[in-house]
Amino acid sequence: MKPLVLVSIEDATGDRCVDILQLSDTEFGFSECRRDPEDSHGWRRLAGITAGFADAGAARAAAARAVAWLGAAA
Repeated sequence: MKPLVLVSIEDATGDRCVDILQLSDTEFGFSECRRDPEDSHGWRRLAGITAGFADAGAARAAAARAVAWLGAAA
């Protein structure tokens, strides 16, 4: 199954986001991305997908702990 983006949470600048992903029927994860306005490529992942969560809520909570700007916004 291709990762399905359930929600994409952008920072205040719109240059970073965290995607909460459904990876399979039983596995969820997250990925932090960035985009450069002068680059037409769009969003780029900063690292691989952090996976292994039983539901989207657990993935989002882990993302808030791992991504400084997301945790500060929560």
